[in-house]
Amino acid sequence: MTIRNFALGLLSLSAVCASAWSASAGPRFEGEDFGALRDQLLTSHAMQLFGIVQPVGSASTRSIKAAEAEANPLALVTLARGLNAKVVSASADLGANIDMMTLFPAENPTHIIACNEQGTSQPAVQRIRLSGGSVETILTGMQSCDPAHITPWGTVVVGEEAGGSGTLLEIIDPLATTGVSYDRAAGTFSGADAANVVERTAVGHLSFEGVAVYPNGVLYYGDENRPSRGTPGGAYFKFIPDNPWDPGYLPITDLSQSPLASGSVYGLRLGKRSGDTDYGQGSNTGRGVWVEVENADDANLRAVAAELKLTGYYRPEDLSADQRALAEGNVRFCGNNTGNEEDDQNWGETICVTDGTLEEALANLATPDMQLFVIGSQQQTMMDNIAYQPGRGNWVIQEDRDSVGLSGGPYPFNNSIWLCLEDGADPDTLSEGCLRIVTLNDLNAESTGGFFDASGGHYYFSVQHNVTGHGVILDVTGWR
Repeated sequence: MTIRNFALGLLSLSAVCASAWSASAGPRFEGEDFGALRDQLLTSHAMQLFGIVQPVGSASTRSIKAAEAEANPLALVTLARGLNAKVVSASADLGANIDMMTLFPAENPTHIIACNEQGTSQPAVQRIRLSGGSVETILTGMQSCDPAHITPWGTVVVGEEAGGSGTLLEIIDPLATTGVSYDRAAGTFSGADAANVVERTAVGHLSFEGVAVYPNGVLYYGDENRPSRGTPGGAYFKFIPDNPWDPGYLPITDLSQSPLASGSVYGLRLGKRSGDTDYGQGSNTGRGVWVEVENADDANLRAVAAELKLTGYYRPEDLSADQRALAEGNVRFCGNNTGNEEDDQNWGETICVTDGTLEEALANLATPDMQLFVIGSQQQTMMDNIAYQPGRGNWVIQEDRDSVGLSGGPYPFNNSIWLCLEDGADPDTLSEGCLRIVTLNDLNAESTGGFFDASGGHYYFSVQHNVTGHGVILDVTGWR
């Protein structure tokens, strides 16, 4: 039995009880806080379970001054014991709202390609050199660039968090693409490298946030929308390419070769009882169907979701593919629905979706199944970004809690980053537990865009809209 399996076993009911009772003359269940005991076990086995010495005990209540953050950007964060951080870039040239990011190229990366979530007059996509942190702007003109992902065929996809008009773009050769300007209204690009960027209208339009890209070109994505007056919130969608990608091929040399050029779009609707008609409010977990969206090319998928009565969630955020499942040829991805703590005390949630094998997903023959993975709380709330950790198979979840509390005053503590265990052999689908590994020291900031390198040993994230007024990207290491 491995150390990890042994430690996970301690979290089962019988082992917890044995641990609690072995030091006493007899059972002491009555009056014990069973949940607190579980949390103590998570902390005491942090090294075996999470690869850290000790978690951050509580969220920071500090709000540092700009001068301190400028002098030492690492002062923006407090890390779990055992973890270390270095500054990738804190350049004044970085956008103030750096969000999702990806390493490029896939082999021996030299840069981070990042989205800047600001208006059309600000840099939208930037590249940051890993050695030295220098910054160059690839593209301007996007409205709130949010997701950024490298594709198996060697390009980068970026998307706009812009309601029903949000568009997905694809960039080829991003290290040699500079100063391109995007005209959203016309759907055109200008500049010397304009031919290296294209709109991907075949996937439709929505408020792009979470995007999971699979090796055959199948795409899963959500609409960051909230419910309103009985209209469901954001739906989840699936794109199946007309010309699937073969992972054995070399990277594409022309954007016309991309599997994202054309295909079909399907929306998720849960509720299979009575001939797939048991859908609607109340059916937000479990099994369902993918409903085809007719004439999806260039369509407003937010409007389509209401028409097709797709299952809605409270602001779907980031998605991350389960790479262990992928290595076995299966589709499982996890994502966050942020909720709304300020007005509703809706703490948010992390969900996971299975969609059969890669072949079944491509042929749309699988039955999708969505289940809860992490249930939010006042301590772990408004989950935003999520990342799978290669090697250990744990999940990092970043918060985007509101800056004001229910009384309208400043919120009493900062955003945190959590590391969560995968579900174990117990009957439920939930994570076995989470520990706080980072807390911010800036009440106005949030951590965003977090992702691991291929080894699982480097975790990159942005400290968005921090007190310096410009971007800060950190690289966390030290997992054992």
